[in-house]
Amino acid sequence: MAREPRVLGIVLAGGEGKRLWPLTQDRAKPAVPFGGNYRLIDFVLSNLVNGGYTRICVLTQYKSHSLDRHITTTWRMSALLGSYITPVPAQQRLGPRWYTGSADAIYQSLNLVYDDQPDYIVVFGADHVYRMDPAQLVAQHVQSGAGVTVAGIRVPRAQSTEFGVIETDGRRITAFREKPADPPGLSDNPNEIFASMGNYVFTTQTLLDSLRLDAADESSVHDMGGNLIPMLVEQGVAEVYDFADNDVPGATDRDRGYWRDVGTLDSYYDSHMDLVSVHPVFNLYNREWPIYTLPPQLPPAKFVEGGLAQESMVGPGVIVSGATVRGSVVSPDVVISGGAYVEGSVLHDGVRIGARAVVRRAILDKNVVVPPDAHIGVNLEADRERYHVSPSGVVVLGKGVKALS
Repeated sequence: MAREPRVLGIVLAGGEGKRLWPLTQDRAKPAVPFGGNYRLIDFVLSNLVNGGYTRICVLTQYKSHSLDRHITTTWRMSALLGSYITPVPAQQRLGPRWYTGSADAIYQSLNLVYDDQPDYIVVFGADHVYRMDPAQLVAQHVQSGAGVTVAGIRVPRAQSTEFGVIETDGRRITAFREKPADPPGLSDNPNEIFASMGNYVFTTQTLLDSLRLDAADESSVHDMGGNLIPMLVEQGVAEVYDFADNDVPGATDRDRGYWRDVGTLDSYYDSHMDLVSVHPVFNLYNREWPIYTLPPQLPPAKFVEGGLAQESMVGPGVIVSGATVRGSVVSPDVVISGGAYVEGSVLHDGVRIGARAVVRRAILDKNVVVPPDAHIGVNLEADRERYHVSPSGVVVLGKGVKALS
């Protein structure tokens, strides 16, 4: 029986997430709550574990306490079977400096590779919402003999300025450009391009050699997409993996191929709205490919005195008392009091909505308090003077803020 290749997972989770401020004011981007029960990091870790990869190092740096705590308390694997998921903070192994880029983060953490001695290394980002079977990506990489395989998703060519764009000749990558204005379309569909998903699989020696070359290049900013992948493209050893070919068990026709970069407040908000329709654009209820997390120890949600929620997701411990919730994601331990109205909003853990308050198109971070009779998302001009408002008009209150009456 042939030996299965040994695969090590590395998750890049040091992102500051400036465009998600104020949600990242007190936490790293991968630790931002999502979908009621989850953190963004749970999606990539669930994909890797579901795909059979259970030796994973999560490289952290920026405001990582809540992320480290979540990983160590939630993602406990069987040490008996040699499995582990461990946060790895910046260790300054190569001198008194922090990570200067995503490639440098791996270069400074090569002791992890030397200790594990894998045949292949999957390097995934930590802040996207999607389902993917990474074993299918690895299988193509092993079969092809490439040095690196980059996961690409088909997007309209008009959106090229939002992504790192992969230009190909068949599966071979011929160019890798950051946000080009006018890239060529795909050979089988000129109106589409391959956008990089930030997910890679490397043959171990290829990664080691390229990291050393990049570290010695004083002109490099030591970024995976900006420096390392273009280097390997020039060497002719880079291939693309078409995400459309990925077949995840239990996927519906509606959510097959779903992938969202939730790097802005508007994309973060829109991704939540994708969850709450009758036939959701992204289905969290796929039991064949679950998204894992550690649920809070709270009683079931309670609806009293005529309280109701429609086309919404409501977490444990929530009390809706004589209030109305529509088209919203309500995280655990939220209390919405009599006569309040919540519509099209994302409420994080511990939010308190006072009687007769109105909250529309808003994101309220953990432990936000909305006093009785307060209005949020009703008068955007007034909201802009008091709170943070996204370009599309979503009102965002940071962690622990008490809204004004």
